[in-house]
Amino acid sequence: MTNAEKLTLAKHACHIRMGVIEGTHSAKCGHPGGSLDIADVLSYLYFVDMKIDPKAPHDPDRDRLVLSKGHAAPALYAALAERGFFPVEDLKTLRKIGSYLQGHPNMNSTPGVDMSTGSLGQGVSAACGMALGAKLANKPLSVYAILGDGEVEEGECWEAFMFAAHYHLTNLCVMLDRNHLQIDGTTETVMNSAPLEEKLKAFNFHVITINGHDFDQIEAAVKEFHAETEKPTCIILDTVKGKGVSYMTNAVDWHGKGPNDDEYAVAMQELNAAYAALEEEDK
Repeated sequence: MTNAEKLTLAKHACHIRMGVIEGTHSAKCGHPGGSLDIADVLSYLYFVDMKIDPKAPHDPDRDRLVLSKGHAAPALYAALAERGFFPVEDLKTLRKIGSYLQGHPNMNSTPGVDMSTGSLGQGVSAACGMALGAKLANKPLSVYAILGDGEVEEGECWEAFMFAAHYHLTNLCVMLDRNHLQIDGTTETVMNSAPLEEKLKAFNFHVITINGHDFDQIEAAVKEFHAETEKPTCIILDTVKGKGVSYMTNAVDWHGKGPNDDEYAVAMQELNAAYAALEEEDK
């Protein structure tokens, strides 16, 4: 990947983070912390890897993305808007009565959303079904499922992992957002799931651990997923919760609340400055 390509992806990610802040500020609620930290991987998937067309969101041959950690919907919505599925201005209607952008993704009303999610563990289970269906229909498509590290405390996740391995779902890529924080505190103190790499390998997954904010590492891992011919893949993304906004960085209390007017101003000032620096670097 060239530096110019990485700069373009970084700009998209910055816009996604801005969209997260716009939506959660307007709603006065939501989940900004765990949305900000997946902006980089969403930027890569939606602007480089996934076979999708905003003009044909129901194309049966498209790649699928299931946001199993459905509370991070602000990031998914911002990515879809940035990709052209619907107007960016609509992000300000997040969680409003009558809006198609509700607190958790709804595949029946939101263009580009492939699965309704929210109850943790169910999204990855649905992704397994999509991947198996594609294999049975001989469709060469990829299915991505983004999970939280707090989410994998749910037993249903491990049932899904067992299913994926049993049916050799090589077209399934589980992306595990490893930010070490959940609503009640650190994952290590609430319910320690370590060592995740060894556990997933024991469930017969091909496991790759990367810096979830490094586009070179993201690209290499996704290419490794596409090259895998025997096992489902899990990419463990080491991320920083609240990435991009200083006062939200690694702050557990920003798991589930929206910024007030003053906090919004600080966040947007920081993100606009980050975008301006990328523009300057791109000259």
